Amino acid sequence: MEKSFSEIKELLIRKGLKATHQRIVIYHLLFNSFEHPTAELLFDKLKINNPSISLGTVYKTLDTFVQTGLAEKVLSETGSDRYDANLSSHHHIYYTDTKEIVDFYDSELQDLIIAFLNKKSIPNLKIKDFKIQIHGEKIDMVENQIN
Repeated sequence: MEKSFSEIKELLIRKGLKATHQRIVIYHLLFNSFEHPTAELLFDKLKINNPSISLGTVYKTLDTFVQTGLAEKVLSETGSDRYDANLSSHHHIYYTDTKEIVDFYDSELQDLIIAFLNKKSIPNLKIKDFKIQIHGEKIDMVENQIN
C-alpha cells in the first residue's frame, strides 16, 4: 500500500526525525519500491525530479532510516547494500543470475523454525524475529513444468 508524502512526513516526525523534503522523497521512493534498491539506484531515480540531491545525502539518509527502524539493509552477493522499507515479517529470495531480490512470505516456515529453535533450548535467547535469504536461480516456468 503506497504511503503519501503527508503520511511519510508524520512517520518521520514520530521517529524523531526532521521531515525534510529530501528525507520524504527518499523514503517515498524506497517504501514504494519492491526491488530492494541500492543507494545508487535510488539516487538515479531521485535526481530526475530532485537535481540538487546528492548521492552522499541518499547514503546518509538511508543509514538514518536503518538506525531509526524505518528500513532494513538486505544483503546481496555483490556486496552492495540494498534497502527494504517493508518491515512486516518476511524473508527474501535472491536470484543469483538476475540479482533480483523478492519478498517471500510463508507463515508455515516461520512457525516451523520458531518451533525448531525453541526445541533447541538455546540459553539466554528470546527470539524476536529472524530473516531467511534463499539464494537460487530463476528458472523458466516451462522448464519447471517439464522437470
